[in-house]
Parts: sequence; structure tokens; C-alpha cells
Amino acid sequence: MQTEKLGVAIVGAGWVAHAHARSWMKNPHARVASVCDVDLDRARRFIEELQIDCPARDRYEDVLADKEIAVVDVCSPSHLHARQGIAAAQAGKHLLVEKPVALTVEENRALRDAVAQAGVKSQASFVLRWNPAIETLKSLVLRGAIGKLFYVEVDYWHGIKPTHHAWNLYSRRETAGSTMLLAGCHAVDAARWLSGDEVVEVTAYANNFKGLFEYEANVVAIFKFQSGIVGKVSALFDCEMPYAFNIDLAGTDGTLRDNRIWSKGLFPGQNDWATFPCILPTSGDVSHHPFDGEINHFVECILQNRESHCNAADSFRTHELCMAIDRSIAAGGKPVRLPLSS
Repeated sequence: MQTEKLGVAIVGAGWVAHAHARSWMKNPHARVASVCDVDLDRARRFIEELQIDCPARDRYEDVLADKEIAVVDVCSPSHLHARQGIAAAQAGKHLLVEKPVALTVEENRALRDAVAQAGVKSQASFVLRWNPAIETLKSLVLRGAIGKLFYVEVDYWHGIKPTHHAWNLYSRRETAGSTMLLAGCHAVDAARWLSGDEVVEVTAYANNFKGLFEYEANVVAIFKFQSGIVGKVSALFDCEMPYAFNIDLAGTDGTLRDNRIWSKGLFPGQNDWATFPCILPTSGDVSHHPFDGEINHFVECILQNRESHCNAADSFRTHELCMAIDRSIAAGGKPVRLPLSS
């Protein structure tokens, strides 16, 4: 029987790390055993604010050398994720890493391989897999409520402003990567997760009308899936509107649109959309995200010695698809085949 709590190190004491820490603190099988940030004072303030009994550190090497640490939760800026994740795996630590887990093809492969070689448990923070609406949509598709799926559409529309607390990191290519890697990856991952299929070819276009980012801010990509499903994913940073995460799934016997369903099999007398009540992914605020479900799932995977459906090997595919989208954009909309050769 498991009696010793899993010691967790929070790496990066920023916005999303607060949400992670609160969820770790709720889990009866885990304890926050270290908070690490390059700014030691910020790590100390983090600990004081959340009233955690643990050391503050500014050296990542000290975290990895601590035998009380079983899990490293990487919440640092995006360009550090792969490097820190690889080091954690090589140190024998289980790994939870915020998205994007990598910004280059080489980093993406290196992280996947390091986790596999170390034999540690891993999970990418595609937290929307635990959103109640997406859990319901996944269940309905698996139960055949809309028949055989033939079209998938997911949109991430979030007008990120220069007043955002992390604007400099978000707007720079070096630290954010691209629109798809930074945030559109949630839509890409949802398309993979809800379809249960893999994309074999992508064509994408983009623009940067406001010029607020070093990379193209608005992206649309067309997917061809292995099974013949077709799909579309878009991500807009220039939009002037509240945050939206649109989901459309069309099947041979019905259609799902966000929390609405039309199903010949379930409702043969239906003459209008039926709506299922649930929490929708309608906010970019981390306090709205289901981190409790994500972290509880990861703890179960560690304790039960099983792989997460969102592990490094799976998240590799989502990130590779984002990188294929960026390649197609760079090539002026030329189709790109997957998997990527280099």
C-alpha cells in the first residue's frame, strides 16, 4: 500500500504554476516538496502565498539531486521545457511538463526518447482533455452517438493583448515558437484526441495583420487523417472577441457542436438541437482549467504504474503536427506529410 506521498517540485513560479500547485496540494498522495525559480525571491513569495512547507530554490540542479523529489512539474517559460524535461527524466524523475513541451523537431524527439530510455512516467499538460465538455464529446464519439466520424473542426480564438502579464514571452519567436506551438496546440491536440486518429498530411496558411507578434498570429490548417477523416484547425491571436474554443464533429448519424448534439440514433424524434449541460472551455484563465483532473490522473498513473494517454510519446505527435503546420506556412501553403523526416 502506498503510504509515502510523492514529493513534487514546481519549476517556475509563474501564473500557471500557481494553478498546478493548488491541484497538487489537493491530492492526498502528493506533496509540494520544492519550488524552484531563477528568481529566488519569487519562489519564496510563491511558497508564502500558498502556505507551502518546502524549500525555495534557484538552482535546477539542486531539485534534480534531491532524493525526496519523485515528480518534476515544469512550468517555466516555453523555451526551457524540453531542456528541463530531458534533465528530469535522466535524473529518474517522473515528469509533468507544460505545453509546448518543445519548440523544435530535435527537442521534441529528444524529450520523447529521454523519457522512454529513463522509463519514467510522463504527461504533457494538455489540460483540456479533462474539460467536462471535451470528456463528454469523447464519450459520445466512442459510443457511436454520431456514427462514423468524417469531419473534425477545432478553433482556438484568443485575442492576446500587449497588456498580458507574459506579453514579451508570448510575442517573441525565440521563446514562444509560433501561434500553434504556444496555444493553438490545444486545438490540434483536441482534434487528435476527439478523432482518435492521426493526421498524415497538412496544408496551412497564416497572416499577421496587426504585426504584434514576431510570427504569424493567425493560422488555419487543413488536415487529412489516416482513416480518411478531413478536418480544420485554426488559431487566431488578432481576433477582437471573447475567448472561444469551438468544436464541431460531424458523423454519418449525427453532429456535435460544442455542447449541442443531433443524433438519429439517440433521439430519433429530434427536431432541434439537444444541449447537454456542462462546463465548456470558454476561458483562457488558468483558474478555469481542470488541473485537478489532470494531476489526479497523473498521480494515478504513477501509483498504478501505467502510462497516461497524454504521455511524452503521445504529446510528441501533437507537437510534430504543430511543427508540420508551421512548415507548410513557411512553404507558402505547400502540403506537408507526416511523420516529419527531419
